[in-house]
Amino acid sequence: MRLGYNTNGTICHPWEQAIELMAEIGYRSVALTIDHHTLNPFSTDLARELTRMRQQLDRCQMTAVIETGARFLLDSRYKHEPTLVSSSAEGRAIRVDFLKRCVDIANELNAEAVSFWSGIVRDSAPKEIAYRRLADGCQLVLEHAALTGMRLAFEPEPGMLVESFADYRHLLSLVDGPGFGLTVDIGHVHCVEPRSIAESLREWHQRIYTIHIEDMCRGVHEHLRFGEGTIDFPPVFETLKSLGYRGSLNVELSRHSHMAPEVMRESFDFLSRGLGRTP
Repeated sequence: MRLGYNTNGTICHPWEQAIELMAEIGYRSVALTIDHHTLNPFSTDLARELTRMRQQLDRCQMTAVIETGARFLLDSRYKHEPTLVSSSAEGRAIRVDFLKRCVDIANELNAEAVSFWSGIVRDSAPKEIAYRRLADGCQLVLEHAALTGMRLAFEPEPGMLVESFADYRHLLSLVDGPGFGLTVDIGHVHCVEPRSIAESLREWHQRIYTIHIEDMCRGVHEHLRFGEGTIDFPPVFETLKSLGYRGSLNVELSRHSHMAPEVMRESFDFLSRGLGRTP
């Protein structure tokens, strides 16, 4: 598996510098959170930036996963809005368009997958209506991704409509197809799932396209540095190795940009030791 880091935790650095730091430390994957400052799909300079990104990834021998969780890219006033479950059809269309653009970016970079989530239901819509909104949007993005074979990795997120594997299973009853898999966030599993992380990984491993990792406390959705939460990591590492997982294992610490070089290094050392590698 390839150790990586998410650019949502390096926003105090230009992405060129952030990726250079990752490569120097030893990371070979980068989770590129599409945002104002990183491959903005609405920028007139996108084509040039994509060329620079391809060149840097090649030079650093790194692969990429495209992440779509920018906080205020689509709406400057409301975090993560609009989403695939927004009450407004116009709002949902904006999110679908954004996700399609992210698929196109992923194709340009030969990325492993595009990772996305459902969003929070902010109106009084019954669950069946909210799931229908979500399924309709997922289907549109899936059809666009299928044109080139790009994989979609859906992430259950605490507090959102789809926050658990049970919720994801329900979504699969409404929309599915080749290339519709999972982003598994190790912290999220520890936060909300009744079963162990190892059991969940074994159950869903054939669907997993990419993995986020950080520490977390059960029941509290706060991404923590390794050692600050309550996750028992050795069984997680042993399970990933026993399953032969070959994808990216990307650290997600979006609130640590002010100390990114330090946290990138300590995270890499922690994961390397846990996986039995020499840091």
